[in-house]
Amino acid sequence: MSGSQEGSRRAVSSRRSTPRPLDRRRFLITIGGAAAYVTLRPTLALARRLPRGTLPLQPWSIPPDPPGDPTELLRAVIGAAVLAPSHWNAQPWRMEASLGTIRLLADPRRALPVTDPSRVAMMMSLGAALENMLVTMRAYGLRPTVRSPAEGDTSPTVAEISWGPADRKRDRDLFQAIPERRTNRRHYDGRGIFMQNRSALMAAVPAELRLHWMDDRDPMRSVADLVHDATEAQTLDPKAQAEHLAWMRFSDAQARRTGDGITMDALDLGGPARWFARHYFNPASRFLGLGAGTAGKQAREAVQSSGALALLTLPRGSDSTHLAAGQTYERFALRATRLGIAHQPLRAPIEMPSYRADLLHAFSAFGEEPLLLIRLGHAHRPPPSLRRGVSAVASFRNS
Repeated sequence: MSGSQEGSRRAVSSRRSTPRPLDRRRFLITIGGAAAYVTLRPTLALARRLPRGTLPLQPWSIPPDPPGDPTELLRAVIGAAVLAPSHWNAQPWRMEASLGTIRLLADPRRALPVTDPSRVAMMMSLGAALENMLVTMRAYGLRPTVRSPAEGDTSPTVAEISWGPADRKRDRDLFQAIPERRTNRRHYDGRGIFMQNRSALMAAVPAELRLHWMDDRDPMRSVADLVHDATEAQTLDPKAQAEHLAWMRFSDAQARRTGDGITMDALDLGGPARWFARHYFNPASRFLGLGAGTAGKQAREAVQSSGALALLTLPRGSDSTHLAAGQTYERFALRATRLGIAHQPLRAPIEMPSYRADLLHAFSAFGEEPLLLIRLGHAHRPPPSLRRGVSAVASFRNS
């Protein structure tokens, strides 16, 4: 080896072995990375432990035409039901299917007893699933008939659907919107809703329900403050937040294992609230106050970015009307989807009793039962949330 080669080799070796000074920027990056690792280590360990593909997940697609096989027809109709929205994506439904009927049942294990003690949100979720089944049947050229349980019936059966042939296919536009519909929690661009689109959405609400509309900026800012306060208060409520925490999914692996709940992506969290969400939103954590402040601020900004707000109410409530209200909301959401309008239900001012009267006052809906506050506007459509597959929620009989 020549002298010059030997000198070059020694220089390289010296550069490799000599430690580089740790400047301020590298020091902060190193400390930040270590802190993130310590904080996220339980989540990463959980992700490594979770088995892959342990739960059948429902694809966000429906056969465009009715399958010829009767069992596959049942699967297609139930698959449409599975794509319905539900509070915290809890999916509180089960189905029992035979060749002539589908029974829709409530799954009490998926109730939210703290924030939804009267199960209004649960019944509305079941109503949305029912509506998707009815829309799909009509689009397939069938004529569905719904039988409700008798008054006083304490069984978990919510509805029994049977069907026969129809003279023509209906609801094809709403049917096409079922796999496209999303609950959009992103910030909207502030554009208003065209009058003709507002009329189309209002037409989806039957006479037994009421839809109150708001698109003036000053009243909307007042409602935004109300939503902020209600969201912050609910997050600081240990029991309510513990219930919500149970439906938060902190990794893709966790979400795929359960096939339900809401991911950090869907919540549209950013910055520290996203990185440290397991601590920010844990009622046992000293960081909960930061999480509550973040959630409240995000809710206020989301409302302020909207083009309009709508409050769905009932003059009087019962299980049957709450189920019908869920059907109405789903038709409303499907119509909004076809019109290219983003939408998100907001429940905190309704679930926190001390804020309901102010919410009703803001919409001049005195004496009515508030069911759902909906923000509307325009934003890029988010990816779909996960759903448990038909085989996980339905049982089939051949007779």
